[in-house]
Amino acid sequence: MSMGPSTDQSTGPGTRIEVFRLPDAGEGLTEADIVSWRVRPGDVVAVNDTVVEIETAKSLVELPCPFAGTVTELLVPEGATVRVGEPIIAVAVAGAAAVLVPEAVPAVPVADPAPGPTRTAVLVGYGPRAASTTRRPRRTAVAAPAPGRVVRAASGPASGEPARPLAKPPVRKLARDLGVDLRLVPPSGPDGVVTRADVERAAHPDLPARPNLPARPEPASASAVDAGQRGGETRIPVRGVRRATAAAMVASAFTAPHVTEWVQVDVTRTVRLVDRLRADPAFEGLKVSPLLLVAKAVLLALRRHPGLNASWDEPAGEIVVHHGVTLGIAVSTPRGLVVPNVKDADRLALPDLARALTELGATARAGRTTPADQASGTFTITNVGVFGVDGGTPILPPGEAGILALGQVRELPWVHRGKVRPRKVTTLSLSFDHRLVDGDLGSRFLADVAAVLTDPATALLW
Repeated sequence: MSMGPSTDQSTGPGTRIEVFRLPDAGEGLTEADIVSWRVRPGDVVAVNDTVVEIETAKSLVELPCPFAGTVTELLVPEGATVRVGEPIIAVAVAGAAAVLVPEAVPAVPVADPAPGPTRTAVLVGYGPRAASTTRRPRRTAVAAPAPGRVVRAASGPASGEPARPLAKPPVRKLARDLGVDLRLVPPSGPDGVVTRADVERAAHPDLPARPNLPARPEPASASAVDAGQRGGETRIPVRGVRRATAAAMVASAFTAPHVTEWVQVDVTRTVRLVDRLRADPAFEGLKVSPLLLVAKAVLLALRRHPGLNASWDEPAGEIVVHHGVTLGIAVSTPRGLVVPNVKDADRLALPDLARALTELGATARAGRTTPADQASGTFTITNVGVFGVDGGTPILPPGEAGILALGQVRELPWVHRGKVRPRKVTTLSLSFDHRLVDGDLGSRFLADVAAVLTDPATALLW
């Protein structure tokens, strides 16, 4: 896909260039990664046509184009990290005057172009400036770029600009972070590709070169690792969901004093109930598993012990007890762990809860969970049993008082009615914030969840 400067063939009389800047995809996010472009220069787009897929700290998001016209330039490559408000695509649309796409940073020295029609820079949402349209003189020296910005040469073949250099997205990002213009970097990779080492040498020319070291690979993900390789290393950029999860877990682990308790539970009757529900017409087309009944048991126990459905307000010096349960379910996805939630889960009948959990999981694994679907959780469940794990010590999502881990359901010898019998057994692990949940409250809550799963009819007594 061509990412070079656009030509003027789509910007004749009566057209103008509109620049689409990266919007805030929700919840005050400050940046996003360009995952894939759905268009290329020369494509005709209508208003609200999807032009790019981005990855935020929360999820994958498809961005619609706010303009109708012809794509003239993709201003950032796939794999690049872009801050909210930065230009990402230019579109030629019908208008009264032609305008220039704003350059991201000061230009490098180039020859002055031949005299010709001039165009005026314009920001999205603003009209052309009323000042003179005479082109200002180009800079004669390279200005130091701001950190994290791309150094771009003046566009247009008439400016004498060299061909766009070949480099992988991680190398382009490194160059942007170090303030290096890739056009000025001599390539050493095969077929004239600029490597990470080339960029590092350009950024620090005073450092001695590292001899006899091959260029380091730039895989896009862990799946790119060749199983037959021996030695060496693979580096995976930490971005998007993975980066947000890491930051949240570190903040939680070093803010809330965690306490974890376990209990083994005979869930034979719960497993039998799951089998009956799967045959019930009310659950047709829905995923019914032990997780559904664990979620229901948690909701019932929270009704009896609302202190677990709470959060710690440090600035106010208060414990906030939430009246409704926003139930989070941790979901493992190819892009990392996300915790979408069900709003007002305590008000849902069992079939509605099953439907909500089914849709929640499918949406998360497809990478389509919105920031709003992950916000304001009050209690979370994580099902580690699907990986064949018996239990663990889950870390609290920031702002929540408790998280319950469900282990795998296994058939084990168990004393039942005075005899050792094979029974379905699982382990429940509860982590809670000891600032607002004492040991007796956490223990009573966990015991109530276990009681419902041991005998689901217990719920009728509450």
